[in-house]
Amino acid sequence: MIHLIWDLMTIEFVVVTCIAILFGVWVGFYAAKPRSLKGKHVMITGGSSGIGKYLAIECAKNGAHISLIARNPTLLEEARVEVLKFASVAEQKVSCFSVDVSGPYDQIERTVLQAEEELGPLFLLANCAGYARAARFEDTSVEEIKRLMAVNYFGAAQFSHAVISGMKGRREGGIVFVSSQGGLCGIYGFAAYAASKFALRGLAESLAMELKPYNLTVTVSFPPDTDTPGFAEENKNKPEETRLISETAGLFSPETVAKVLLDHSLKGKFISTVGFEGLLQSVVCIGMAPITSVFDLLVQSFTMGIFRLISSFYLFKFDRIVVKCMENRDLKKRSQ
Repeated sequence: MIHLIWDLMTIEFVVVTCIAILFGVWVGFYAAKPRSLKGKHVMITGGSSGIGKYLAIECAKNGAHISLIARNPTLLEEARVEVLKFASVAEQKVSCFSVDVSGPYDQIERTVLQAEEELGPLFLLANCAGYARAARFEDTSVEEIKRLMAVNYFGAAQFSHAVISGMKGRREGGIVFVSSQGGLCGIYGFAAYAASKFALRGLAESLAMELKPYNLTVTVSFPPDTDTPGFAEENKNKPEETRLISETAGLFSPETVAKVLLDHSLKGKFISTVGFEGLLQSVVCIGMAPITSVFDLLVQSFTMGIFRLISSFYLFKFDRIVVKCMENRDLKKRSQ
């Protein structure tokens, strides 16, 4: 009798699971219709290089007018010329605005107003500006800690604050935040950096709830190591432990990250990741994040346990890397 009950329960579980998965696939592939960017205004901070520049290129391919925000006027103009090459219609415009995202708020407001005067009402804000510094926390100056938070978090918060009222009035559009896999899992050497990227997720989750009644979406991207000028700069002084741990997720091109991010944001998805490690971390760390896809919800629900188990092996490997590097340093000191 016990075996019969067990068999019936197993069959029921399999049937329910299959139905749920099929329903999720249907919703995921047919219900999520991407919005159009044709003729719409997209503003991209950090748009002169890296993920920001390639996101601008993808937006240009989709017919958007684009305002690029960064500090360096020369790099901005170079990016503007490159992005215009991918315009899909002759009427498209690409404008540049040299401004520090962590600077005075009144300057941010003026930049947004000027950009909207030139390119029309803002449809999508992509907060891509940011940088990384890899160092042990005790070796990171307090000034650097504050600077990381100022650029990575407050920069995104300032621009988002400046555009929200207009977007709510128009009842369309969205905001994108580029965080990092370091915004899901803190690792050796990224204490100060991870804190600034974790903060973006808290901001994004809260804004998603505030803006949902106004038909506005929020997407937060958690990219792994991406082959950008910023990543090359980050690698110059990266601790051995940080480098070895980061390499487990691989290195992705900014084109790939930008394409996935734009697709997810136009579909209104809250979380955007690339690669298996990104998927694993996003599921394990999903918490109370907004539900924007039934298919994603089902994936998270059915893989949470096994992904948590898999993540424990990653964490064990990371701990071994840290211990091994410490032992190597101690051995080197004794031999000197």
